Amino acid sequence: MPCLSSWLMDNYIFAYYQKINDGSIIVGKWISLLYEKIVAGIEDGIYIFNQQKANRAIKFIETFCRHNKGKLAPKQLKLSLWQKAFISTLYGIVDESDHRIFREVALFVGRKCGKTLLASAIISYEAFADGEFGSEIYCIAPKLDQSDLVYSAFEFTVGKNPEFERRIRKRKSDYIIDQSNTIIKRLAFNEKKADGYNPMLTVADEMSSWPAERGLKQWEVMVSGTGARSEPITLAISSGGYINDGIYDELFKRGTRVLMGESNDKRLLPVFYTIDDIEKWDDINELRKSLPGMGESISIQFLLDEIDVARESLSKRAEFITKYCCLKQNSSQAWLDTQTVNKCFGDPLSLEDFRSSYAVAGIDLSQTTDLTSANVVIEKDGELYVFAKFWLPVEKIDEATARDGLPYQQYIEQGFLEPSGDNFVDYHDCYEWLTKLVEEYEILPLMTGYDRYSAQYLIQDLERYGFRTDDVWQGENLWGVLQELEGLMKDGRVHCGNNNLLKAHFLNSAIKMSTERGRGKLIKLSPNLHIDGMAALADAFCVRQKWYGDLGDQLANRG
Repeated sequence: MPCLSSWLMDNYIFAYYQKINDGSIIVGKWISLLYEKIVAGIEDGIYIFNQQKANRAIKFIETFCRHNKGKLAPKQLKLSLWQKAFISTLYGIVDESDHRIFREVALFVGRKCGKTLLASAIISYEAFADGEFGSEIYCIAPKLDQSDLVYSAFEFTVGKNPEFERRIRKRKSDYIIDQSNTIIKRLAFNEKKADGYNPMLTVADEMSSWPAERGLKQWEVMVSGTGARSEPITLAISSGGYINDGIYDELFKRGTRVLMGESNDKRLLPVFYTIDDIEKWDDINELRKSLPGMGESISIQFLLDEIDVARESLSKRAEFITKYCCLKQNSSQAWLDTQTVNKCFGDPLSLEDFRSSYAVAGIDLSQTTDLTSANVVIEKDGELYVFAKFWLPVEKIDEATARDGLPYQQYIEQGFLEPSGDNFVDYHDCYEWLTKLVEEYEILPLMTGYDRYSAQYLIQDLERYGFRTDDVWQGENLWGVLQELEGLMKDGRVHCGNNNLLKAHFLNSAIKMSTERGRGKLIKLSPNLHIDGMAALADAFCVRQKWYGDLGDQLANRG
């Protein structure tokens, strides 16, 4: 056992980050972004790191917590470096009052990497060493028996520590530590009970299998109940799964926004151990990204055997991908990072500079009571220039400003947004803008892509005027288009001027992946956000890609 002073010198966040950077530890993009963010925050003074608090938690876990299953039971738990870095981040990143920064924690990692045991160790630490007086600690799942995995691991640790047994007593439905008035209890879903919970720690196991609507409500109930606590933790642990639009998807979307610098959510700690490339689901080196316990808690030979089984059956392959690759079927994640989006925006663009040019156009009419968008994409000297226009009903402008937190009046003054109709968008305004481009600037859209659910009379009016149109189904068929668009954006070849309304729609965009088909479709990061501008641009790029073989010479505008 090293002396206390040398033990306190160990900074496992920096040690883990160094091994990630020198390639001795392989991680996926989300973990790389997380520790890059944490280390940079510590070095720049954005985060305060209390190393003593971090190492105190690690010391407690390794001294008192026990393996409860397998060949290592009942030995003491010895944390791997990835686990020490996680515990250090959770307990060591503090505010000016020395209180933990992170209150919601999402630990998504592949099967057999010790997440259940780690969660039970956190319960022990909160119960016996770090919690407040009157702490309430819950293990929660849709059914009571489903919450037993973490709870039983905690019970095992209690039974192997005489000091714990002296301090705690078991009641009919929970444990209580009288000295601190702390309870530890299993819970089944009761999302209708919004009052009465005052949790210090909630552990939510295998969230990817939680029913969508009920799971979202239950998570909100537990998080909202922490308001009176100074350092609460609501911890989600899970591998991949199949349930769509539930709390797993919500946390993953929120977390990826945080990691990509698109969110000011300071309380969420997103720890996502997933593979990066679905095509490499059976590659051992790729699997190291989702299985940080490979070679320790899970053997390579075991994985090779599981891969052989998965190759023989589509259902087994899907199960392998969710549980070992930690990719949810049809999972959603943030799409474009801030750096990529920023490349597309800068100095204002002028239509006058593109007089007498060929173009493609895109239309997304969206809801009649909300934003509608259209754009033209003009190629010049190999670069692509985007002019986008938005419309919003007059009576909805103040409501949308309050709801979305965006300066819609400013966008009107800048000419990017135009009031249209009273309570419904008048689609003739979209028609007028597109025909104005033709008549005043001689900008000629050779093909116009539109969402097939668009108002047909607008399309008919455009066709009567002379526009050629093509309907676009905004589903997984656009995956190749979105990949091409992303590549052009990363290369700095897409230019959108100073249209910050369009920029907001770029940042609101997410991709919902189908791991079975390896394709994604464009969606909103959350239901209350808008992506109409990006959807219209995808329509334009779809017809550009589809018709470039026939129209490319004209669209290139070489003179």
